[in-house]
Amino acid sequence: MSKLFYLKLAIMNIKKNSKTYLPFVITSICTIIMFYIMHSISINKGLEGPQGSESLKKILSLGTIVIGIFSAIFLFYTNSFLIKRRKKEIGLYNVLGLEKKHIAKVLFLECIITSLVSLVAGLFGGIVLNKLMFLLLLKLLRFAVSFGFSISMPSVIRTLIVFGGIFSTTLLSNLFQIKIANPIELLKGTEHGEKEPKTKWIITIIGLIALSTGYGMALSVQSPLTALNMFFIAVILVMIGTYTLFTAGSIVALKLLRKNKKFYYKTKNFISVSGMLYRMKQNAVGLANICILSTTVLVMLSTTVSLYVGMEDALRTRYPRELMMKGTKITEDQAQKLVGILDNEIKENKVNIKNKLNYWSSGSAFTKKDHKFLLSKGAAYNSDFCMLVSIPISDYNRLEEKNIKLADDEVVIFSTAKGYGKDSITIEDKTFRVKEEIDTLLFGAKRGMDIVDTYVVFSNNMDDIGINNNKIYSASFDVEGTDKEAMLLSSKLNQRFMENNIEVILESVTSSREAFLSIYGGLFFLGIFLGSLFLMATVLIIYYKQISEGYDDKERFEIMQKVGMSKIEIKKTIRSQILMVFFLPLITTMMHVAFAFPMITKLLIVLNLTNVSLFMICTIITSFVFAIIYGIVFSLTARTYYKIVAATQVASGMLRI
Repeated sequence: MSKLFYLKLAIMNIKKNSKTYLPFVITSICTIIMFYIMHSISINKGLEGPQGSESLKKILSLGTIVIGIFSAIFLFYTNSFLIKRRKKEIGLYNVLGLEKKHIAKVLFLECIITSLVSLVAGLFGGIVLNKLMFLLLLKLLRFAVSFGFSISMPSVIRTLIVFGGIFSTTLLSNLFQIKIANPIELLKGTEHGEKEPKTKWIITIIGLIALSTGYGMALSVQSPLTALNMFFIAVILVMIGTYTLFTAGSIVALKLLRKNKKFYYKTKNFISVSGMLYRMKQNAVGLANICILSTTVLVMLSTTVSLYVGMEDALRTRYPRELMMKGTKITEDQAQKLVGILDNEIKENKVNIKNKLNYWSSGSAFTKKDHKFLLSKGAAYNSDFCMLVSIPISDYNRLEEKNIKLADDEVVIFSTAKGYGKDSITIEDKTFRVKEEIDTLLFGAKRGMDIVDTYVVFSNNMDDIGINNNKIYSASFDVEGTDKEAMLLSSKLNQRFMENNIEVILESVTSSREAFLSIYGGLFFLGIFLGSLFLMATVLIIYYKQISEGYDDKERFEIMQKVGMSKIEIKKTIRSQILMVFFLPLITTMMHVAFAFPMITKLLIVLNLTNVSLFMICTIITSFVFAIIYGIVFSLTARTYYKIVAATQVASGMLRI
């Protein structure tokens, strides 16, 4: 036997199975490109220096890990489809005289060829596109653009190790399956799962409970902190519900349709329901994967786009005033000196200010039980966790231009939650009467917009409230001028405070914008990358599902034509079945996103984005674009399905492609 026999056979097999191998190789190339680019950018020294660069590099490093893990899972998943479609062919080789060691040699050579093509093309594409993607990131971050071209050898080595390991693992898996299987099993490798699946009511009920519980958690969540604690639980419940309802629930629904004689005993419905029923267990996992991936794409893109577009809103939520100063260890004399320094610097720099606020406060974490507040001593964050802030009523009257008089045992209260609604408040062992509960506050606090519920208590003497002894003096204002003037004033104030030994934390919108850009721009860049990766995975699963459906349906429809079904009826049956199967994940995805919307809006508050309208617009646009892409992909892949099903009938005109 010629030494080149196995190599020629491997090349011939790849060509013959190009419909399945080509998409796999293209996907491998794309994932390698993405991994190389993400890793190369995460270690690029051009990102060092600007404020927030460390956070940005951590985000990109996390993205590299996610791409690597997902690539391993996804390529292993698609490889299982490839080997399944080829089991009959491999079994035939075995029957015709090729030993398993010879078949293993052919599979090894096929793996070497596809792996080399994928790695060489992927690394080449990554190296070529790396600079373009890096420039795109710098554009998003508004960083200075660096020139030059380089190849990141650490990224090349890391890519070769990761994907070399993935391809080796898939090869070992294939060889193991061939070793343990006998030729008869291989010849019947694509015929498993044809028995009618059993009705699994318990699993269906579990799925309904899991899905409804996840939806209920998403709809009922009130505070961002609660949403943060419940988010992953809700996601897991929805995933469990999705998989169980696609696998078991779909069988229950189809069998209920079969019991409806008026619906079932119609040619089109009879064929569609019967065909889906016998293969739904096999198809359900793939359809559920499409649904989960699609939901991930929509949530990831809509949130990251919203954060990047709404960055200025987020900045203003985090910093209600242009310049904000807090003296955490400051005496009243130092506070007066701070005000004097502030007034002098404003005059010397000839800067006009507005919306000035200055007041004393003290605050701490508490656990709320009805109208009682107890100091939190390292307790876990839960629905009872809150912040309690004490401010003198004199500062409130001055800033709000009011004249509220309080007795020593009376307080005025403001809550960022729905409302306090009690006649009294007990703080530790002290009880106060609530004279008035106010709805708005000039200080910038808004209801439903804080990470944790915050209660602001105004009293004659803040020391009597008993929150803690750490008084904070806060001063903030907006600058009527350019960002440069605001930055200059901030720098001079910092210098003067240091000269006078006044410990003040000074923050500004302008100085923090760069850090926000690094984080939100990095998240947006990562969202685009991972969204593209998950979308590509969704497309490939749809494509392979169409091929699988085509091969499974081919013989069935040939038999149907022989027993009397017309060509038009067969064509309508094919169209209705694939439409029903492949658009079910899209409908379910839209349901998931709609129910997740309230919880995600709460999570975005943690990242300072409170613009719900912006997030809604981004979600609607993203969903609309995704639905169009999904429809286009389905339309293109459906053609492959029709060609496979009609392969032996094209000449007689059964189907028009």
